[in-house]
Amino acid sequence: MIFNLTLNKQTLIDRISQLAREKFASRAASYDHNASFPKEDFADLFQAGLNAPAVPTEYGGLGLGHDRDIFTLWMMTKELAKVDLSLARCWEGHANAQVLLTAMANESQKKRWFEGIVQRGEIWAAWSGEPQSQIPGQKASLGTSVQVVDEGYIIDGTKVFATSAPAAQWAILLVNTEGAGGARHSNDSLTSVLLLACNLSDPSISFDDSWWQPIGMRGTVSYLVRFERTFIPKENLIGYPGQYIEQEWQTRFTPQYGAAFLGAAEGAYDYALAYINKQEKGHDPYVQHRIAKAAINIDTMHFWLRQVATLWETGQVLEAKQAGNRARYITEQLALETVNDCINACGARSLIQPSPLERILRDLSFYVLHDNSDRVLASIGQEILGQSCDRAYFNTYPTRQ
Repeated sequence: MIFNLTLNKQTLIDRISQLAREKFASRAASYDHNASFPKEDFADLFQAGLNAPAVPTEYGGLGLGHDRDIFTLWMMTKELAKVDLSLARCWEGHANAQVLLTAMANESQKKRWFEGIVQRGEIWAAWSGEPQSQIPGQKASLGTSVQVVDEGYIIDGTKVFATSAPAAQWAILLVNTEGAGGARHSNDSLTSVLLLACNLSDPSISFDDSWWQPIGMRGTVSYLVRFERTFIPKENLIGYPGQYIEQEWQTRFTPQYGAAFLGAAEGAYDYALAYINKQEKGHDPYVQHRIAKAAINIDTMHFWLRQVATLWETGQVLEAKQAGNRARYITEQLALETVNDCINACGARSLIQPSPLERILRDLSFYVLHDNSDRVLASIGQEILGQSCDRAYFNTYPTRQ
């Protein structure tokens, strides 16, 4: 269900959907098995002119954005997620970096970095992850330190969940001048959080793939990345200090997770329909219940995302942020329920590799943990009750000033 799209917007979705069906779907199991980056998929996206979705048209991109047409971008994400959630996550980071550069970079930066994306197919990522508390068995603390020097910044330390780590050419680093924590785990003043564009070819940067042994989302290759006094020139500072936190930029990206969840649900639903018809199970009333619920859930997720997109595109910023968090919560619940219904409708054989439903279950179970759904729901309740809340990172007790 895709609606309210002009012909040229629908064409973009159709083009990426065709690539997903004809090329990306057949590669997904291999990327998952080998925990390898979907390099060939990104090459195909570049050749098809689809790798610069949020680069403004004057720089050669497709010009999608929150104030123009964010729904088309989310539906493109959904089409990728239908066949490979890991690919969709890598694409999200790449597209979101373009959104940030469009909004915050100066003219010189835009010319330099957009040229690389549009003409050479350079891949971008955005990395914040610096968990501050250790878990059992973890021997070393994680996090970065930032030293301000005359001509720029020196970064030391480690980040984790560094999506697309070995394949991206550039990463936007969310770092904190007042200590480790990036942005998600920072409770310091707004101006302590910086966005720095980092050239990943720097020899002071290394990747540790031994850290990345997850149950799902293996193809995102979200390694541990180590910085050993990595110098970043001051001309690579994006926007002004604290802008990302002050303007709650994370709230602009939250609904796109919902688009990926929707894609996973649609992928499971399509598989289940084919399975049920092949096995001639369609006359079972319990199967009918399961497939009906799945279809209704998918419709509901679409309606939520269309509503949030309309709020962004019509300039209703606060309402869009509030609705986006609600959409983030409900799409997670409905996607997980849909996958469960599809599994129950199909039976145990649907969870034997190389079934895509087996991979969707693992990937979605892991991916939804990007945010804690209990805290997402609590922040929605806090806002309804007129209490202080953190719309961006859902911290229980927001203390940023």
